[in-house]
Amino acid sequence: MALNKNKKISHSIIILFVVSFLIITTLTGCDIFPKTTSSAQVNTSSEDSGADEDSNIILQIEVAIGLLLIASLVGIVTERLRVPYTTGLVLIGLVLAFFGQQDINVSPQLFLGLLVPPLIYEAAFQVKAKDLLRDLAPILSLAIPGVLLTTFLVGGVLYFGTNFSLVTALLFGALIAATDPVAVVSLFRSLGVPKRLQLLIEGESLFNDGTAIVVFNLMVVVAVTGYFNLPDSILNFVLVSGGGLIIGFVLGLLISLAISMIDNPLIETTLTSVLAFGSYIVAEQFHVSGVLSVVAAGIVSGNLGPSRMSPTTRILAFSFWEYAAFLANSFIFLLIGLQIDLNILITDWNAILWAILAVLVARAASIYGLSWIGSGVPMRYKHILYWGGLRGAISLALALSLPASLGDQRTIIQSMAFGVVLFTLLVQGSTMKPLINRMGLIEKSESQTEYESLNARAVMARTAYKQLETMYNDGLLSLHVWNLLSKPIETHADTLVIAAAKTMSSHPDVEIRELESAIQEALKSERSALRNLLRDGNISEETFTELVHEVDAALTENQKDLVQLLRLRTLRNIQSLMTIIIQEKDLEKITSLLQPYEYPLTHIASTGGFLGRKNATLLLGVPAGKQREIKFLIENASKGHSKVFTEDLSGKSEIAHSGATIFTLDIERYEEI
Repeated sequence: MALNKNKKISHSIIILFVVSFLIITTLTGCDIFPKTTSSAQVNTSSEDSGADEDSNIILQIEVAIGLLLIASLVGIVTERLRVPYTTGLVLIGLVLAFFGQQDINVSPQLFLGLLVPPLIYEAAFQVKAKDLLRDLAPILSLAIPGVLLTTFLVGGVLYFGTNFSLVTALLFGALIAATDPVAVVSLFRSLGVPKRLQLLIEGESLFNDGTAIVVFNLMVVVAVTGYFNLPDSILNFVLVSGGGLIIGFVLGLLISLAISMIDNPLIETTLTSVLAFGSYIVAEQFHVSGVLSVVAAGIVSGNLGPSRMSPTTRILAFSFWEYAAFLANSFIFLLIGLQIDLNILITDWNAILWAILAVLVARAASIYGLSWIGSGVPMRYKHILYWGGLRGAISLALALSLPASLGDQRTIIQSMAFGVVLFTLLVQGSTMKPLINRMGLIEKSESQTEYESLNARAVMARTAYKQLETMYNDGLLSLHVWNLLSKPIETHADTLVIAAAKTMSSHPDVEIRELESAIQEALKSERSALRNLLRDGNISEETFTELVHEVDAALTENQKDLVQLLRLRTLRNIQSLMTIIIQEKDLEKITSLLQPYEYPLTHIASTGGFLGRKNATLLLGVPAGKQREIKFLIENASKGHSKVFTEDLSGKSEIAHSGATIFTLDIERYEEI
């Protein structure tokens, strides 16, 4: 099955590569198809103007589709190569920019008004208010004093290391202060990094984006006009930041209230889209921070909205915003690569190196100097926060929005911003996983690792057995070789299965995790089956809606109670009673092997020498389907002793065991007194 899956993935990569090549050649201006000219052409200026507008729209659609296809191909390849997805997008963007024959110019408004709101809203929508309040002090310390500290430190380093004026150096400091940890947050989620660390780095980014933009706008005014007034700047900062938060909070409350009055998943999800983009637009119209408005709106709606949504709506809303964030990320990081001019990076390499040094120094000062505020942040977390301070879309958008009145310094600042963004994404982003492993932050217990290893080895052994069996059945393997190999491999696989089951039974957290995953997969398959029944016309829309609500409710509810109930039923679903007569010397060993399974076990006194030596008797309640595992375990535990042929009470012959006699009785009812 794994081979077939790999083949399918490889085929999909080839197909997408071919299609991507055709689209890339179109986007980069390669004439692979001859152009024809129609003889019936109208030469009026109005028609030419209309045709140009239509062709521009079509070109924009082609570019968007091409970028989406490229993003899909990059996603498949990076997943197989186990490298950050965003890093792959930036590299592909650089390749396209290097070989392309036509420029794709992106305005700052496209970044800030269209691509940034989905990213910020999706991240804020996921934040739990109680978790945010618990760590609000360190998050705000990094997002407000941290941004100001970064601005002044970066500006100071550049002022002394380059020929920049102090105002221009501070302008770059404000421009580069906003962090964009998208690349590492996705890595955090896949690796299982502690939730608190995810919240710290994501919460800092949510708030420092808005803070950095406000500070940047203040510095632009200073750079252009040469006028600076500290009290006015502080007041303006408070008004712009606070106004954005208030507008987002109010709009979030209103939309959440509207959602509570509607019972239509599509309309409710649409209202969240209106909120994400509308909060940004309204705030910008009032000349306050649109980014902070989106942050406040996302947090409010994410904590109030889902509780008032139906289960189906919750699933749809979370899935929609997850996809919207994926689209925005794909476009942003591809466009970052397309916007970076390698020639100016080479020309301004000295200034770029100073900028990278300044950013690293300022990041260290803000993380290690300010993260002590509030509840303590562990040192391991600080190391990850420091190296995870990536720069991305916000910095690039601010660099592109610099006024032309800055002259040549505008170009140098842009190349420095591009260089820093490229360094953080390619160097810091690609080395984050080894650093996380070195810090020991992946939340996976030793028991979970042991179970995964044993289970994987069991799957390997079973796969090998099935492959040999197929070869034997097809006549590709002789009977002699089949007899030599099949039994040892089967025994090895059974031993691994028993060991994995023992590990799971000994560690409830491992069993609970797998049960939760299995329940989720089972519910998803039920939902898929309902969708197929509706598509084939086997059930009505009303029946589908009723049943899918039930499944969605189960999917969104906490599964802990169900998991505990299932575990209890499994442990007490006793269908047979096993009487095990063993040598007394094996009693402690076999009892210790059986205890982790938590099956009902009683040791009763017995006399005589049934096995030729002093013996002991165990009564064991056995759930359905577990007899073979227990017999296999006992057989291996008592090997090397005298063999005794055993029979159950029905008179049917059982398996002969070494040093143990087993009788099995089916029971109609089991009760514990």
